[in-house]
Amino acid sequence: MNSQPTDRPPASTPEPRGAKSLMIVLSLAMALIFFAAAIPAPIRAAWDEFTLRIQLQSEPQSASPAKLSDHEIEEIANLPAQQQAERLLERVVNHYDGALELIGKSVDNWFGQLELQGQLSSLLTTALNSNDLRVRAAALEIELAGYNLPKRAESADNLIERIRREPSARPWALWMLGVLGNRGVETRRAFVTLMDHRHDPDEQTRYWAVEGLSILGTDETVAPLLEAFRSDPSPLVRERGGCGLAQSGMLTREQRMRAVPHLLKMTDDMTLDDATRGWVFQALRDITGASISAQPDAWRAWWAQHRG
Repeated sequence: MNSQPTDRPPASTPEPRGAKSLMIVLSLAMALIFFAAAIPAPIRAAWDEFTLRIQLQSEPQSASPAKLSDHEIEEIANLPAQQQAERLLERVVNHYDGALELIGKSVDNWFGQLELQGQLSSLLTTALNSNDLRVRAAALEIELAGYNLPKRAESADNLIERIRREPSARPWALWMLGVLGNRGVETRRAFVTLMDHRHDPDEQTRYWAVEGLSILGTDETVAPLLEAFRSDPSPLVRERGGCGLAQSGMLTREQRMRAVPHLLKMTDDMTLDDATRGWVFQALRDITGASISAQPDAWRAWWAQHRG
């Protein structure tokens, strides 16, 4: 059976080596020397183009300046709200200068005009996983516009009422309450409501309460996230607590670093199951950037040298 792909030509049969082959090679070499002397610049340019490769190990190389041009800003202004949000969020994800500011100026005009699906939904997921908290914040602003939740106390009132009355709406409402609180609306009430549901008998309710705390991202959310990571009976909720401390959500690096001493204590907790204990070491690596294996003593030595 022929193992070659059908879109490739078969390999040619090599000719016998001999004087004829040698003469051909010498003739080609002389021709190249002649042309190189006659027109060196075009040959050199062609060779450079042939050999130029962008290596994955090289320094970052911009394709063009990462900045919104005046022409593009004018073009975006004439687009429908959905396309404005998509274009600007894509630019924000790619760190274009001016895109964050333009979202800040435009987002109030998008309320009630966005559909959080398709391309915009995918971009929001990407933005919420960005390593730049400003990009995540832009995604949260668009989430509020998409769900038509203005940054007012009334929006928090409505979410809290839905959490109380509609168990099926709790996952979404708990998360959105964290979003609203992160953007400065009824932050304390959001924290209290999320904490009220942290120990709910329903696993999904606890899961989304933890997600909401992660998105809320205040100093006081660190302790309940640690508690969820260490003690929740559900592995899904424990993992969410660990992710909220390590990478996801809106905690800053400084806030995450405050969890490190508590995570170090957890490395010695032999009551933890193997999966959770493994997540503890992964959380330490994510927060600190240190490449240390699952060795508590090595982590304590590292922390003794690097803590502020």
